[in-house]
Amino acid sequence: MATLKDYRDERLRKLAELKELGVNPYPAGAKRTHKNQLIESNFSELEGKIVTVVGRIKSIRKFGKIAFVVVKDDSASLQLFWRASDTTADYTNSELAMKDITLLDSGDFVECTGTVIKTQTGEISVEVQTMRLLTKSLRPLPSEQEGFTDKEERLRRRYVDTNVNPDVYQRFIRRSKFWQATRDYLMGQGFLEVNIPVLESIAGGADANPFVTHMDALDQDFYLRISHELPLKRLLVGGYEKVFDIGPRFRNENYSDEHLPEHVAMEWYWAYANWDMGMKLTQEMVRSIADKTWGTRQFTLASGMTVDLGADDTDWPRVSFVGVIKERFGIDVFDTTLEAVQAKVKENKIEVEKADNINRCIDKLWKKIRVELSGPAFLVDIPTFLQPLAKNQSADPRLSEQFNLLLGGTEACKAYSELNDPIDQAERFNEQQAMRDAGDDEAMMLDTDYVEALEYGMPPACGYGHSERLFWMLEGVTAREGVPFPALKNRREE
Repeated sequence: MATLKDYRDERLRKLAELKELGVNPYPAGAKRTHKNQLIESNFSELEGKIVTVVGRIKSIRKFGKIAFVVVKDDSASLQLFWRASDTTADYTNSELAMKDITLLDSGDFVECTGTVIKTQTGEISVEVQTMRLLTKSLRPLPSEQEGFTDKEERLRRRYVDTNVNPDVYQRFIRRSKFWQATRDYLMGQGFLEVNIPVLESIAGGADANPFVTHMDALDQDFYLRISHELPLKRLLVGGYEKVFDIGPRFRNENYSDEHLPEHVAMEWYWAYANWDMGMKLTQEMVRSIADKTWGTRQFTLASGMTVDLGADDTDWPRVSFVGVIKERFGIDVFDTTLEAVQAKVKENKIEVEKADNINRCIDKLWKKIRVELSGPAFLVDIPTFLQPLAKNQSADPRLSEQFNLLLGGTEACKAYSELNDPIDQAERFNEQQAMRDAGDDEAMMLDTDYVEALEYGMPPACGYGHSERLFWMLEGVTAREGVPFPALKNRREE
């Protein structure tokens, strides 16, 4: 059986022969008059006309003095009908004659100029007048019969995966549509997109362990951002009323089916809005994204849960955090001890770590519950001590004006009425810093510059954020399947 080395050696031989003919196997640029799909959809108008098409060769079938070459561009596959002729190929223009067809392989890129026809079997085709080599491939793609299903190989060689597996190819088109639909919706609501720094002197806005890098120009360590939040809220201080950013963020945490250390996220901040207004906007936005990305509001998630985002005239229900903790575990989160909460954590077979404090343990109990909730619903009544950046509810200051979108057993977004009291904010930062000093690496850092910004005055506002995990969930795939090129451990090629 031929090995990959055998195939590659044979293609290298053909490459050398092409060069001996004077053919440049990698010319600069190509011309195209029509995409492949247009040849079929506009056949009645194009029949008998000269067109130029391009694409990657999928298959070559030769029968004596005629050959059928199927090429694929990003719109469709198209058959090229090639017959032997006395026409001389201009090798200096990377053209090939029919007699040179053995120098072509599946995977090569070609440019064909010819007449739009229909073959005797009724196949819409382009009859070749000139065939020009654009790229000589040295490694063969797996055939449709062989397939390309090994997960490790698919993730490492995504460029092969998208060529061989049409469903994967379409997934990343939808991923692009997902973010474009997000952007279009927000801009339609009057939001301004403002790109903010990725490198920060203080990593803030989330509970996460940051990546650290060094800037030589300033001879100072910086963090890769874990959130978009604090710079965008500084813009509210600066007079902007509706702002958002879409871009990467980095959290130095382990891989899971729901999390990647590097991922794309979006956050918006809306001055003079509260959490009720934010919930309404969130419903509309998520439904709009689903409509434009998938054309449906009914989804089956990777977990097997089914989700219906509902009609425009229906509101998603609300779930009380303190209520479900009390109902399920008998714990009043405002009147309990670390020992009591740890006992419930152990009782429910949840791991207790040395650095765990009461906040972390309560959060672990909640995560035990949320996996059962398919949603969509809004999680509300989240204690203030679990959210150091949100306003308190006026009716009960122990609770924050925060809402999380519950979807498929997890929280797909986080949003709240933003805390804009600089004194209160400083106190909460100090509490978080104390937790960090005690060993909690995910507690927030003290950001005195942000507190200073608040002292100049920030209007009341609502803020929201979701990552591409929302896309992965609705797409029904795991995190690494949901991005084109996930980070993988290096391995040595044999």
